[in-house]
Amino acid sequence: MSIRQPLRLEPIFLEKIWGGRALQPILPEGLPVDKNIGEAWCLSDREGATSIVAEGPFKGRTLGGLMLSEETALLGRTQPDPDGSFPLLLKLLDARKNLSIQVHPDQATAERMGPSFAGKDECWLVLSADEDAEVFLGLSKGTTASEFAEAAGTSDVVTLLTSYPVRRGDFVRVPAGTVHSIGKGLVIVEVQQNSDTTFRIYDWDRKDQNGELREQHVESALSSIIYDQEGLEPSPPEWHEQGTSMRAPLFEDESYQGELLRIHELFARDTDKRAGALFVISGQGRIRVSGEEEQSWSIKSGQTWLLPADLGSHDLLPEDGDFQVLALRSFRGRQS
Repeated sequence: MSIRQPLRLEPIFLEKIWGGRALQPILPEGLPVDKNIGEAWCLSDREGATSIVAEGPFKGRTLGGLMLSEETALLGRTQPDPDGSFPLLLKLLDARKNLSIQVHPDQATAERMGPSFAGKDECWLVLSADEDAEVFLGLSKGTTASEFAEAAGTSDVVTLLTSYPVRRGDFVRVPAGTVHSIGKGLVIVEVQQNSDTTFRIYDWDRKDQNGELREQHVESALSSIIYDQEGLEPSPPEWHEQGTSMRAPLFEDESYQGELLRIHELFARDTDKRAGALFVISGQGRIRVSGEEEQSWSIKSGQTWLLPADLGSHDLLPEDGDFQVLALRSFRGRQS
């Protein structure tokens, strides 16, 4: 069947040793009580963590279930992941402490490791940052593979990383193969390929609830690192006028595309027969679809909306002066 409407998704909350409560004012649903929430998975189709539709005729349906019964309506020209799942993952992260120093393999490396691994390219948009917040991104200039291998798994590895100060609104691209860590005092939106393959290199000597040092994956990490990456510096988005509204392209490759929109008047869009999503960063507005019968849906700050390929042409309309959204489109397996 056709799905000619956007689908609001409920977040999935994950408690983390490095998490806190900073997502509380962002998400209208509120956080589970008495837990340090590190991640909210806002769009997810992973085993044991598949998004649930929050309202409308599909209320209570999981994204995984819809992918089984309505894949064509959801994806259109977008291809699913090899296991049949939705190809994007959207998260909010609250880093009250430094995250582990880690790396994700590219697809070619993951395939050599076996069928349970998948490549992972990701990017971050900073929603809030403490005054001294930083990210670790890539190796210090001149660091050799042998030097890094000797330091991996110990605190010495920190001295071989490049750190960058970041502030609210900065955008960070993290290509697969990049050694990285999100520093303390940051809240970010993370967009990534639908993969959870992460190799931990060092975790600041943290211990789990059993008093044991957290597991590290040094051998796998060393085989995943790309040592000659350049141009990793975080930067603020570059805004362009589009009528009275503003648009800031963030990224586009064979997997996905993302842009920021500041909407001050009717903003016409089209899914182009591909799957997409909206995360509302601030303000309130509406998604309107015209046809035999015009329909519209109110959307507000902190909500995530899946845009099925079948949605087609639609308008975004502001209802206050601070209506800003992160708009995503999946290109995986791009078809002509």
